[in-house]
Amino acid sequence: MKIILLKDVENLGKRGEIKEVKDGFARNYLIPKGFAMEANRSNLRAFEAIEAQQKSKREKEKNRALKLKEKIEKFKLKLKAKAGEEGKLFGAISSIDILNGLKEHGIQVEKGMIHMEDAIRSVGTYEIEIRLHPEVKAILKVEVSPEGE
Repeated sequence: MKIILLKDVENLGKRGEIKEVKDGFARNYLIPKGFAMEANRSNLRAFEAIEAQQKSKREKEKNRALKLKEKIEKFKLKLKAKAGEEGKLFGAISSIDILNGLKEHGIQVEKGMIHMEDAIRSVGTYEIEIRLHPEVKAILKVEVSPEGE
């Protein structure tokens, strides 16, 4: 039986590929689990229409991410924290603090997009990676200064 894969299936193929499999495997496993559908003319047309819609949606998301990247890379986030004499912070600045700082300036991102090796523990300027889309990464400049300056 010929099938169209709706999802990546290990040891069989990737989404969108047309494969020849045994009837029982298709009818008893792949089709009921939503991994595949039978490759007939109407299903092929329907799959192509869905693919076109999803491609358009992915392009819009990528364009939105590129615009946000431009905005983020022009921006410098300034944070103040309590610090000792040598510039060591009492506590740390985490991704939540960066997320809240961005929200205050009208930049909407999700916590999972902010990638930091470790929390910021001293005064200085840092570059933080923000993954806006699988293909779009922005670098945010964060300046940490002691409170009272």
